[in-house]
Amino acid sequence: MYRSPFRKSSFNNPLISSFLVALSLIVYAACQPAVIEPDENELSQAMQNGYLAHEGYTRSLSFVNDWLAHADPETGLIPRNLRESADIWNAQDAAADNYPFMVMTASILDKSLYEGRLAAILETEKRLTNRLDRLPDTYSFSKKGFDRAEVNKDAIIFGASEYVKDGLLPLTEYIGQTPWSDRMRDILDDIWKNASYETPYGRIPSLNVEVNGELLQVLSRVYWMSGDKKYLEWALRLGDYYLLDEHHPTDDFEILRLRDHGCEIVSGLCELYLTTAHTDEGKKNAYQPAIYRMLDRILEVGTNEHGLFYNQINPQTGEILDEGIADTWGYTFNAYYSVYLLDQYEPYREAVIRALENLDQYAYYDWERGSSDGYADAIESALNLYNREPLPETKAWIDSQTQHMWSLQDSAYRPDTEAYRGNGIIEGWHGDGNFARTTLMYCLWKTQGVTAEPWQPELYLGAVARDSGVLVSLLSEEAWEGKITFDRARHRHIFQLPLDYPRINQLPEWFVVAPDKKYRVTFPTGNTSGTYRGEELLEGLALKLEKNQQISLIIQPLEH
Repeated sequence: MYRSPFRKSSFNNPLISSFLVALSLIVYAACQPAVIEPDENELSQAMQNGYLAHEGYTRSLSFVNDWLAHADPETGLIPRNLRESADIWNAQDAAADNYPFMVMTASILDKSLYEGRLAAILETEKRLTNRLDRLPDTYSFSKKGFDRAEVNKDAIIFGASEYVKDGLLPLTEYIGQTPWSDRMRDILDDIWKNASYETPYGRIPSLNVEVNGELLQVLSRVYWMSGDKKYLEWALRLGDYYLLDEHHPTDDFEILRLRDHGCEIVSGLCELYLTTAHTDEGKKNAYQPAIYRMLDRILEVGTNEHGLFYNQINPQTGEILDEGIADTWGYTFNAYYSVYLLDQYEPYREAVIRALENLDQYAYYDWERGSSDGYADAIESALNLYNREPLPETKAWIDSQTQHMWSLQDSAYRPDTEAYRGNGIIEGWHGDGNFARTTLMYCLWKTQGVTAEPWQPELYLGAVARDSGVLVSLLSEEAWEGKITFDRARHRHIFQLPLDYPRINQLPEWFVVAPDKKYRVTFPTGNTSGTYRGEELLEGLALKLEKNQQISLIIQPLEH
């Protein structure tokens, strides 16, 4: 509803007061962008996106429910794998790769499951698996206790770092401050409480390059989220160790993995570099030459003719140690694009665009011997960068490869035993969670971050971006009443980051609503509109659909 920007007139003459109100309406309307009616193609695309999002959501929820059918009946914890390691829950696999994306799926699609059974798993794993302070260790269902008799601190810290970086960090990036984010900080604090490797810069928890790369990513973001300088101080210990000493990834390493389980150090150091630019200009300047040497050398000897990364190289000699192409290519390109955003160094953006433009050479590529996990990581790589560089050919590649990844859920894992029934299981190992992670990323792209509560299998919601705002279409095969909610700039509101740089396992932001802005919501079919504050849209826009009813609405930010 329109509210005049003028206060109530002090004039007693009603004609003058009416004139001022009418004038204010004319001025206000002239300042606002016109609503351009959607054409049939735009409406069709929004609804098609709704069908795609619906399929992805259905597949993800099926994954959750069918995996939960194999949970340990006594503890409720899910096993590491179904075909082997079915007797254990562990931090680096079950907790890091599978469970968090069950939580994320349910947070969007099934609130009772999210608040009930999945929340209970968190409390159970803390109670049963904490071993070294609040650091988890591998738990055996049959032993009703820890799988290993001895305490292996390095192994525990490795599992803990995987849990926070691969699972709890992206979960927090999407759902915000929750018991899962508390668990993340508790684990992070106790990893550093148990740091025992002496360096000239202070103790660090590990000499494992993967662990330290993961910790750099987590520490930078948790520093911004919490404002606690201890996280930055810990991160700087690692930054100094790798960038100012004799442990530089390309100057000093003889083996550098450019895929997961090694590439984390590249993006981790670049996240810290970005952080220092906003906290310590002197440290940023000290790190800069080492960062650029690392990134330049990797581009020089670590990429193939299409600009994608080899699995493994010797950065000193330039020898290619593993000619396979990294399915996690975007994880490393996140680092390049982040440095580009910070320093406006165009060659790093050009390297990203070159890779995106050559993705057509990798349609249905055998990323990891046919595993859906390889497709999940490659598609995530593209989605995160497409959010920054929306090339049409990248969009087409993402759409086609997602269809292929989904097809693997229908065929990849079907042992003829009653124990493994259920169409939601993809391959029966912890990598199945990555299928759901990337599928959710894809679905939220197709809805532009808009979600429905309650979600129902009969409801279809899709969206397309417009020059100003977004077009949302809904169709329900049964009567539905609820609300649709809009995404916010989560990088600011949750992590308080100074810049929305691309990050591993991030769920990109598409159409975001600012709480303090005003928006016009227009229903083209009924030719009606209203004005809402951003905070109202973030709380949810109430809607009611009759059976088989389809509606569309346009949400457009107002100038004033």
